[in-house]
Amino acid sequence: MTPAGFFETASDRVQLRVSGEFTSVDEIREFPIRAGGRTVKLGDIAQIKRGFADPAAPRMRFMGQPGIGIAVAMKDGGDILKLGSTLEAEFHRLQKTLPLGMELRKVSDQPAAVEASVGEFVRVLAEAVVIVLLVSFFSLGLRTGLVVAVSIPLVLAMTFAVMHYFGIGLHKISLGALVLALGLLVDDAIIAVEMMAIKMEQGFDRLKAASFAYESTAFPMLTGTLVTAAGFLPIATAASSTGEYTRSLFQVVTIALVVSWIAAVLFIPDLGDKMLPDLGNPQPPKAGSLAARWQGVRARLADRWPQYAGMLAPKAHDAHDHNPYHTPFYNRFRRWLAFCLRRRWLVIGVTAAAFIASIALFRFVPQQFFPDSVRPELMVDLELAEGSSLKSTDAQARKLEKLLATREGIQNYVAYIGTGSPRFYLPLDQQLPQAHFSQFVVLTDDTRAREATRRWLIEEVAPQFPELQFRVTRLENGPPVGYPLQFRVSGEHTDRVQAIARQMAEKVRANPHVANVNLDWSEPSKIVRLQIDQDRARALGVSTAQVSHFLSGSLSGLSVSTYREGNELVEILLRGPEEERTRLDLLGSLAVPTSNGGSVPLSQIADLEYAFEDGIIWHRDRLPTVTVRADLNSDDVTAPTVVAQILPTLEEIRSALPQGYLLETGGTVEDSARGQKSIAAGMPLFLLAVTTLLMLQLRSFSRMALVLLTAPLGLIGVTLALLVFRVPFGFVAMLGTIALAGMIMRNSVILVDQIDQDIQAGHDRWHAIIDATVRRFRPIVLTALAAVLAMIPLSRSAFFGPMAVAIMGGLTVATVLTLFFLPALYAAGFKVGPERDTGPRG
Repeated sequence: MTPAGFFETASDRVQLRVSGEFTSVDEIREFPIRAGGRTVKLGDIAQIKRGFADPAAPRMRFMGQPGIGIAVAMKDGGDILKLGSTLEAEFHRLQKTLPLGMELRKVSDQPAAVEASVGEFVRVLAEAVVIVLLVSFFSLGLRTGLVVAVSIPLVLAMTFAVMHYFGIGLHKISLGALVLALGLLVDDAIIAVEMMAIKMEQGFDRLKAASFAYESTAFPMLTGTLVTAAGFLPIATAASSTGEYTRSLFQVVTIALVVSWIAAVLFIPDLGDKMLPDLGNPQPPKAGSLAARWQGVRARLADRWPQYAGMLAPKAHDAHDHNPYHTPFYNRFRRWLAFCLRRRWLVIGVTAAAFIASIALFRFVPQQFFPDSVRPELMVDLELAEGSSLKSTDAQARKLEKLLATREGIQNYVAYIGTGSPRFYLPLDQQLPQAHFSQFVVLTDDTRAREATRRWLIEEVAPQFPELQFRVTRLENGPPVGYPLQFRVSGEHTDRVQAIARQMAEKVRANPHVANVNLDWSEPSKIVRLQIDQDRARALGVSTAQVSHFLSGSLSGLSVSTYREGNELVEILLRGPEEERTRLDLLGSLAVPTSNGGSVPLSQIADLEYAFEDGIIWHRDRLPTVTVRADLNSDDVTAPTVVAQILPTLEEIRSALPQGYLLETGGTVEDSARGQKSIAAGMPLFLLAVTTLLMLQLRSFSRMALVLLTAPLGLIGVTLALLVFRVPFGFVAMLGTIALAGMIMRNSVILVDQIDQDIQAGHDRWHAIIDATVRRFRPIVLTALAAVLAMIPLSRSAFFGPMAVAIMGGLTVATVLTLFFLPALYAAGFKVGPERDTGPRG
């Protein structure tokens, strides 16, 4: 409808409307046209009909049937589970209103996937809570352990409240961070209640014991808590998609740790006062009680095996003179410590050798970026030669649909012809619309069915499609990468770049671990080149632009108007008959209109040449770039390992590159390096924060150096655990290893501070080191044990498993080193010896 203007009166604006709008297809057919002095109806000289876009636009088919996809995205701050329940109700309502023969089906149900994922992590969280509770009960006793047990829901509730305040939702990363933090958030509670219980055993009353626990541990615990949180600081500052993906790991762990310290210094003393038994004046259990029976069992076991009586026999408490550190175990531990202090350089040398060996052995640890997702979907890509028509792509897709229809273990499959799937999953590697490309999303019953279907597609189905690139992939975790193996060559001349890329492809194909080796653009497209005879064309009144305009309208169609039908707009196209559009041999006989009202066959003004050209040219930094892409043919190897094998074979090609040409590595290796670089950029801030906290607490450069020297020693256990369990070292495991340094320094700073407190209290330095280590033994071991065992449920996770294994191994070894290596290092650094017990402080 063309605007016809309006009248502006003193009181109103009156719009003008001109008739002539089409209200039916018949009116278009009856529309009169004046030409050559005559008036004819449009239907007399042209065929007018309704239809769909031709050539067809990219389309979607569900289970082999044509479909229209409706994508629903959640708004910011929404709850996807509520969205899912709302959509489910609307789904059933709409199902009843559809015409006969149409039905509404779910292609991808993200709320259900999120609910299952959250449910899995909640189970993992519950298992970790049970493990931490068992550690507390068995190591501290029922009543003392109950204080720690009560603190767990308190800290979790406070953590959830703070997360809600800052708008941090529950998702895979935040839930995994909660499980990771669970083993750490009881550390302060264990330290505080253990100190309070010990002092009560030594005769302190409840108030005095609680006060002593606060005064001696509150600020060292705060420093340790902040140092542990600082270990996750590089994640928060990472300026990359990888850092953005994992940032809530830092946020949730930091919140949980700070909240746990607040609970430990404010609530634990009060809970201990209310719940701890009278440890200073213990009473025998009542006859017949469960505790009395348990003591009887332990007494009988001690009588039967007297050599283990020290561990089995029930403890005999002396309310007037009881020192919990004068037991056979602690006496033995003192002797071990004294040996380490006397042989300090041996201990330091063995530790340094173990650290160097771990660095040397680390190259044998498998490397990866992010593991594959455990979701049951498979992505199947069909890529025909460049320039293939949408019809040929559709035919290949229908062929695959028939094969999928006969396969068991598949819930549904959806095909996208001429384009890739819309983003139904955050890390999805989306594809651009291309006529020669089709993508399937195959939803299987479960992970086992997914793997069986994947093997069937690769081994049996792919050989039936030799004329195209057939690719089967699982969904990715982390930022999308696409092909895990990618090598790029860039240069000024397209044909030279392609020739080099083909050489590289042969080198890549020679590796036994690769599959689906291809170039992202190489096949030329078929074209018909029209060489216009300009002199003849101009003489006949035809220009090059007129020829192009005429051919575009005749073959593809020229939009001449829009037909309005209700609230729908239908484009009106003018184009040649179907025979002209489908028969290439009739191209030369097309009548091209001239400026004088006549027409001339196209073959009289142009020569037709059949040729090839690049259908697409990818550029990178304004240079034509070809990427050699490949998949891995086995799960037993990782992309970094295979890239390390291939790169030496490409050195000959690299050395022969002309000036200005580049050969670069892409794919998983490049994205991993980019993520690691963004993490490394935050390391100076991490070191600054840690050194500042240590100086505020220890007020000594030498003591700060002692604590910092223990930070990297966790790598010994990390390397050992990853090698023993054959777990790859990926980006998430790297984050765990960095965070491990903060956990190690937490224990170190508390131990060093305790040694200094003992020295300030008048103890000689030799016995101050030994006694402080003995007193810190149980809280250090218990907190480490809680953290390590709480990681066991998380180790089953495909995403967080490598991080859990790295922290478990690193923290286990680091705990041992904290108890033996750090005292030896302290004695060596300050020249402490038994003959210089009363010397001045270093």
